[in-house]
Amino acid sequence: MDDVKIGEILLPGDPDEQERQEGRVKKRFWPVLKRAMRQVPFSRDLVASYYCALDPRTPAKVRGILLAALAYFVLPLDGIPDVFAFVGFSDDIAVLTAAFAAIRGHVREDHYRSADKALADEPGMQPAG
Repeated sequence: MDDVKIGEILLPGDPDEQERQEGRVKKRFWPVLKRAMRQVPFSRDLVASYYCALDPRTPAKVRGILLAALAYFVLPLDGIPDVFAFVGFSDDIAVLTAAFAAIRGHVREDHYRSADKALADEPGMQPAG
């Protein structure tokens, strides 16, 4: 995946686009994460980023970048369909890694605590709060 495509995916978008992305992410994040858990080496960071993206204290640009990356993660059809074991999440991992680099320092300890709680409750993984 080239840098231009990743850059386009991670555009934070306007408030309406962020709202649409948030709806997609809230609806599909947990089911897709459950399927991906064995293949995503940074699940804790991914879940903490989910909580950061939904945190109203997170700056709008950071929320937008995270929501765009998380929406790409949960979309059923993307660059490499996720149904292909191992390789299917490689493009998602590339997009998420770029997003993590762009928002470094905004995922706080309370986001990680929420992630740890959600991952500890793995059988019924539900968003905390």
